[in-house]
Amino acid sequence: MKKLLFLLSTLLLASCEDVLKEAPKSLAVETFYNTLAEVQAAVNAIYTPLRDSNTSGMGVYIAVLEGHTDYGLGRGSYAILNNFAGLDNVNVSRVSGAWSAFYLSIRNANLVIKNAPNGKAISQADIAKSIAEAKFLRAFSYFHLVRNWGGVPIRTEANMADITAKRNSVDEVYALILSDLQVAETSLPDQVTDIGRPTKWAAKTMLADVYLQLGKYAEARDKADEVIKTNKYALVQVATVDDFLKIFGPDVITTSEEIFSLKFSHQPGQGNLFPTLTNHPGTKLLGGGGGVFGLYSDSTLPTYSNWDNADLRKMLWYSWNIGVGTTSLLSKKYIDPNSLEFAGAANDVSWYRYADLLLIYAEAASQAANGPTTAAMEALNQVHRRAYGKPSGTPSSVDFKLADYGSAAAFLNLLVKERGYEFQYEGKRWLELKRTGKAAEIILAAKGKTIVQKHYLWPVPVSEVSYNTAIDPVKDQNPGY
Repeated sequence: MKKLLFLLSTLLLASCEDVLKEAPKSLAVETFYNTLAEVQAAVNAIYTPLRDSNTSGMGVYIAVLEGHTDYGLGRGSYAILNNFAGLDNVNVSRVSGAWSAFYLSIRNANLVIKNAPNGKAISQADIAKSIAEAKFLRAFSYFHLVRNWGGVPIRTEANMADITAKRNSVDEVYALILSDLQVAETSLPDQVTDIGRPTKWAAKTMLADVYLQLGKYAEARDKADEVIKTNKYALVQVATVDDFLKIFGPDVITTSEEIFSLKFSHQPGQGNLFPTLTNHPGTKLLGGGGGVFGLYSDSTLPTYSNWDNADLRKMLWYSWNIGVGTTSLLSKKYIDPNSLEFAGAANDVSWYRYADLLLIYAEAASQAANGPTTAAMEALNQVHRRAYGKPSGTPSSVDFKLADYGSAAAFLNLLVKERGYEFQYEGKRWLELKRTGKAAEIILAAKGKTIVQKHYLWPVPVSEVSYNTAIDPVKDQNPGY
């Protein structure tokens, strides 16, 4: 019964998604977007590319992001990422698949935004809610696109039928993201009946994240605080390392910590690929073939060797010889012994949880005040206490002291270190290192590698350059590709 109503509804979408991709004009507006059920089916199709268990879905996208972090290493075709010298052809193909998935999701969102208002047997409230969900998901895709590729072509309901679309500026992309999220925070529901759909609080959380990315610290602080003060979310408490299964395990339906996740299950074609890339067949921690261990770590890396052994998050790493040396480590953050097929794990992909929100608030509050505040330090300490198995809301012996981190710069360094522990294998670290301007410094210290400039942005795919005549293959391509 995992992920219940939402996954049951998405299982019905395969034929609809094929139609949307292959013959969109065959879906006559008069006959398809009339009822709530029909509009909801179209909304569900927005999720399908993001949840794809093949090479164009989130699993490989996250793997590429995780392949070049301070704590992660890649094996096989992922090993090249650790050179920080740009992407090779294999990984160019991988990120091109992510580009396609994001734009297919955007296209399906545009169909809803354009056609739902014309439904004849659906209420205005349901139209507004459906459009808000579509805009939330469109903003989600553009937020990932702009951080990895820079300025990208903006395709909305207004120009979705045009093959050509110029490469818009970064500022123009963010303007659309903010506009979409402002609609979403107003018109999405306070809570949902289908687990996995966004609420207005998810929209506000993403808004806080976008404001943080843009350096609008007061706005990020206030938006995050707005969500925190609802008391709708709370950190899941842990006492042992195995308790992290209550957050990341395959049997989790939802938690008090979940704000927005992409849902997966053991249903055929509904599984998560990413755990396949982090597990080894010999461990028996993943069914369906046992994993290809393309991502791993090593106990000699400073990020691991300097980490406090009492931190339960460190215990998610365990020693396993994968054939590259006796010091290699694998992670059991995402395990699913009952996975029935390759890329069939039921672990969800968590994009926003309460830990994200607390640390967004902590950084934004400190930056806005030119130094850490008592509330900012408390937000960080809540996450830190939980990591040591202590009650997150009660002061403890592991707390950081405000007096020890008196400047915004010192507090940011502490936050970046703590985020590196908290969000491992969640696809967030590389984006954060770029956002904070600390990528070069941290990667050099952790791995002795100098990041070449071309490595910071991914190449605009050949498929876009070849068919979109508004894109100049030289002038509009990212440097170095």
